[in-house]
Amino acid sequence: MKKIMVAGAGKIGSAIAALLSATGDYSVTVADASPAALAGIKSGPRVQRLALDITDPAALRAALQGQYAVLSAAPFHLTTPIAEAAVAQGVHYLDLTEDVASTRRVKELAADARSALVPQCGLAPGFVSIVAADLCRRFDSLHSVRMRVGALPRFPSNALNYNLTWSTDGVINEYCEPCEAIVEGVLRQVPPLAEHEEFSLDGVTYEAFNTSGGLGTLCETLQGKVTHLNYKTIRYPGHAAIMKVLLNDLRLRERRHVLKDLLENALPVTLQDVVIVFVTVSGQRDGRLMQETYAHKVYSQAVDGVLRSAIQITTAAGICTVLDLLAAGKLPARGFVRQEEIALGDFLANRFGRAYAEHPAERAAA
Repeated sequence: MKKIMVAGAGKIGSAIAALLSATGDYSVTVADASPAALAGIKSGPRVQRLALDITDPAALRAALQGQYAVLSAAPFHLTTPIAEAAVAQGVHYLDLTEDVASTRRVKELAADARSALVPQCGLAPGFVSIVAADLCRRFDSLHSVRMRVGALPRFPSNALNYNLTWSTDGVINEYCEPCEAIVEGVLRQVPPLAEHEEFSLDGVTYEAFNTSGGLGTLCETLQGKVTHLNYKTIRYPGHAAIMKVLLNDLRLRERRHVLKDLLENALPVTLQDVVIVFVTVSGQRDGRLMQETYAHKVYSQAVDGVLRSAIQITTAAGICTVLDLLAAGKLPARGFVRQEEIALGDFLANRFGRAYAEHPAERAAA
C-alpha cells in the first residue's frame, strides 16, 4: 500500500481522497491549514486528516517524509512550495494547476529531481492534452489543433449563466493571465477573454474564448509542427461580456480578492453540472486534408455513495489515473512528465480514467 498525501481539502481534494482510499491500494492523508475544511471531507475513517500550514517549508517537508507521492489540490499559488518540498524529499509530485508560471518552475525543479514531477493532471490542462495528442498522432502533418473545454451548470439561472463548480481563484486566474497559442506557426501570447466564438453541440449554443493555462505544455511540444494551436473555455452565451465589464471596466482585474468575494457570495455552488470536452484536429493524411473531432460530455454522479459534480469527477479522476499509471511503471519515474506523453488508451482503460466513459445520463441528455 503506497502512502499518498493530498494537499488541499477543498472540493477536488476531498474527491481525490475518496477515489484513492476506496481502492484499498493507497493510504491517504489529506493536509490542509483549515480544520473546518478537513472536517468536511466525506471519505470516512479510511482517510487521515492532517492540519498543516503548507507555507511552512520545514513542516511540509516533515509531512512528506515516507510518502510515495504528493498530489496538490491546493490553490495555484502554493504549487511551487509543494513541488520544492517534494523534490527535497524525493517524493513524486502531481498537481492540477493551470498556472503557467508555476509549471515553468516545476519543470526547472524536475531537472535534478530523483522523483517524477507531473504537473497539470486535471481536466484542462490534463485530459484535454492527452486527447489532442492522440488525435495528432493520426496525421502525417498537422494544420490546426483547437481545444475547447467547459464546466457548466446544467440549469443556468443567472445573468452570468454560471455557477461555481471549482476553485474561484483558478477561474479568476485563467480569465486574467496571458494565454499561449500558436498562430501561423509562431508561438504567441494572446489576451484572455478575447477571440470570442459561438458553436452548437447537441442542439445547445455555447460561446468560447481565450483563457490561460489550458494548453499545458502542448505549445512547446507542437511548436514547429502545427500552424494553429489554441485553447478556449466554453461558457453559455453572454458570460464573457459580463466578465469583461467586471474585470476591465470596473478594474477588478487589479482587485482580484474583491471579485472573488463577489462571486462566492453571489453565485451558488451546484452539483448539477456538465463537463464538455471538444477537440478538433486537422492536417494531412494520405495526401488529403482531413479532420478528426473528439466531443464528449460528463455529468455529475454518485461516487462511493456521495454525489460528486462532473468537474470534481473529471479533475479527480485525471490525477488519480496519472498516479495509478506512475505506480504501475507506465510513466517515467524521474524528471518532468508531460500530459501528452500519456497514451489515451492507457488512460481510458484505467479504473479511474473510466470516469470519462459514456454515462447513462449522457445518453438520456443526447
